[in-house]
Amino acid sequence: MLLLTASAVSYVAAVDPNEAGHYPTCPFLALTGFQCPGCGSMRTIHALAHGHVQEAFGLNVLTMAMLPLLAFFWLRWARACALDRPVRTKVAHPALIWLLFGTIVAFWVVRNLPFGSFLAA
Repeated sequence: MLLLTASAVSYVAAVDPNEAGHYPTCPFLALTGFQCPGCGSMRTIHALAHGHVQEAFGLNVLTMAMLPLLAFFWLRWARACALDRPVRTKVAHPALIWLLFGTIVAFWVVRNLPFGSFLAA
C-alpha cells in the first residue's frame, strides 16, 4: 500500500496537474459546473510534493485536513499487520463516520456558494 501511494504521489509530483491535457476533468465539475469535495486534490498533492504547503491549503483545505487522518488509519493498520494482530473491521465509531460524512457534504455545498468561493480553487 505504501509503494502504491508513493508511486501515485511521485507521478502527480512529476506530471503537473495544473497543465491542461495531463489528467481528465472531474466528471462532476464537467457535468454541473460545480466543484466536488475532491476538486483540487491532485493539485494539492502536487503542491505538497514540491514543498508548497500554503498553496496546498489554498487548493483544497479538506484534503489537507484529511491527510493526517488517512495517515493515522494507515499507520494503525500497518502496525496491526506488523505485530500480527487482527485488523479491526470497524474503522471508527458510527458517530465519527457520520460526522466525517457531514463535514464532506457541508464542505461540498459551502465551496459552491458565493460566500464560500474562497474554498474553491
